[in-house]
Amino acid sequence: MTRLITVTIAAVTALWIAGCATMTVGSHVERGLNVSQYRTYDWGFPDALPISDPRLERDPFFQDHLRGAVEKAMAVRGFAWSTDQPPDLLLHYHANITERIDVDRLEARYGYCVTEGCSVPTIGYEAGTLVLDVLDARTNRLLWRGWAQDAVKGMLNNQDTMARQINEAVARMFAEFPKPL
Repeated sequence: MTRLITVTIAAVTALWIAGCATMTVGSHVERGLNVSQYRTYDWGFPDALPISDPRLERDPFFQDHLRGAVEKAMAVRGFAWSTDQPPDLLLHYHANITERIDVDRLEARYGYCVTEGCSVPTIGYEAGTLVLDVLDARTNRLLWRGWAQDAVKGMLNNQDTMARQINEAVARMFAEFPKPL
């Protein structure tokens, strides 16, 4: 019975951690960047890195929704998409999915383990990472990079979930985008 309780607690904890994995977001900006000198943008050619995970690369919904979310965020910040003139900024992104492993040390730390030599459970899951680069179109210098990472469970086969995660990632990344001086 004690073993059953231990296994049940471990399973519930594992599900809780996997289900509560929160999106991590960050950014890097060139020191002293004044974005007010830039007015227009366009999507640039991808660099040498693969654009994305093949599952995302073949998904037109992912491509369209991501570009649309970024374009809305740029418009809100006063940037116009340049189609007839050379742009001031170039945008491109990388999206990949990797296997991640979380180690759950809660059991040992908080006394959930009943037996001597309590094993530390591990939880495997797939995490998606989205990186968005903003470059000076004239110099090709990286001005700003935003990134977001989150578990992708249920996202790859559910467009509503995918749209929510893309919208959240883009909104949270652009919350860290520099303001005009």
